[in-house]
Amino acid sequence: MSDQEFKKPLEKMTAKELREVALEIEGIVGVHAMNKQELIVAIKEAKGIADDDDRKVDTGVIRKLKAEIRSLREKKEQLRETGDKKQLEILRKKISRLKKQTRRLAAG
Repeated sequence: MSDQEFKKPLEKMTAKELREVALEIEGIVGVHAMNKQELIVAIKEAKGIADDDDRKVDTGVIRKLKAEIRSLREKKEQLRETGDKKQLEILRKKISRLKKQTRRLAAG
């Protein structure tokens, strides 16, 4: 059995949808007390789906990016006092770009 038999991938389902699926499977107990990640793991174990999530997230890179975001935010506050709107817009875009980059890195 595979992930394809469900309407959509387990990771894309809401916790409510996952609970409904888990309630239909015998052998899974405590469904209503589980969070989304626990439900996904329980369903995969019950259905015999191999968990191929072997991605390694480099937290060091993410930490550096977040530190850079913090420093840019401090500069942004200083610029806000001076009223340099062009530089504020540039910093806003840089911060936005870095935040998107951290999200992509975290997702794998």
